[in-house]
Amino acid sequence: MRTRLTRLYGQRDLKVEMTDVGDPGDGEVLLKMAAGGICGSDLHYYQDGGFGPVRVREPIIPGHEASGYVAALGPNVSGLALGELVSVNPSQPCGHCRFCDDGLSIHCLNMQFMGSAMRLPHAQGMFRDLLVVPASQCLPAGSLVGAGEAACAEPLAVCLHAVAQAGDLEGKQVLVTGAGPIGALVVAASRHAGAKTIVVTDLADAALDRARACGASRIINVRREPLKLAEYEADKGQFDLVFECSAAEPALRSAIATVRPRGIIVQVGVTGDITLPLNALVGKELRLIGSQRFDSEFALAVALIADRSIDVRPIISHTFALEQAVTAFEQAGDRSTACKVQLSFLS
Repeated sequence: MRTRLTRLYGQRDLKVEMTDVGDPGDGEVLLKMAAGGICGSDLHYYQDGGFGPVRVREPIIPGHEASGYVAALGPNVSGLALGELVSVNPSQPCGHCRFCDDGLSIHCLNMQFMGSAMRLPHAQGMFRDLLVVPASQCLPAGSLVGAGEAACAEPLAVCLHAVAQAGDLEGKQVLVTGAGPIGALVVAASRHAGAKTIVVTDLADAALDRARACGASRIINVRREPLKLAEYEADKGQFDLVFECSAAEPALRSAIATVRPRGIIVQVGVTGDITLPLNALVGKELRLIGSQRFDSEFALAVALIADRSIDVRPIISHTFALEQAVTAFEQAGDRSTACKVQLSFLS
């Protein structure tokens, strides 16, 4: 069989090509891919050829947020039906390194994460018409939601993991800095977890409007109205916890200034080296916690999307056909209008 795909050769060198695809083997399924979301890492690969030390060193098929329909079942596959819509988990831990043995497969020493250029050879991604993948990575998405929603399971899983890092949110006052796709879904996940008040900051009104649609109590454009956030610095800080999703140094400084003593800051956004006011971090006895990817939260994300306990539709801003992949990546780089830009593989 022949399949269309997108392949990235380097900075802004993205092509739509044809290649062969085989039949599913033992324990595998063939998927007719339906939708795939462009993530920030995909965008960095396209715009800059990588991020930090992670560079595109050989051609790579992008894409780690996707859904598809089961087109064929290999031998010894159960629990999936032909024609069923599934969300695809891009994580492939080895299962036998010391972290996998300790129940920390999220930190697997040999992790293969689809669409990642972290290792050589690169782990190829899901932006293609047809994909053979282990059946264990496919989770039924139900019949209520569309393919675009099912493709949001991966970013929602990232947010559910971040929320889990913070502990109990019931009745808490929460700040979310950065209202891109992850920030908006952190808002939705925080609301689902019982947060009482969720304040969201960003520099773009369109992003803040989506955060409100996802459950924000108050939105603040800190470019225009920085003093509105400064109100929360009173009495050593008002927020119980902060999810920092922007990876901007000023946002993290604001988080430290506005969270209460012994509060929690969960760092979700990723950037290079920055400077921090350690005196405030120490003086307020704050807990600064990193959050990376997800583990068991992927299955939870699929379940919450499947019955719309969490509605991900507000973050989906644009959908393009596979042949318009370059246009889609360019659109994804425009934060003034774009949130989650998706490719559609259905023709």
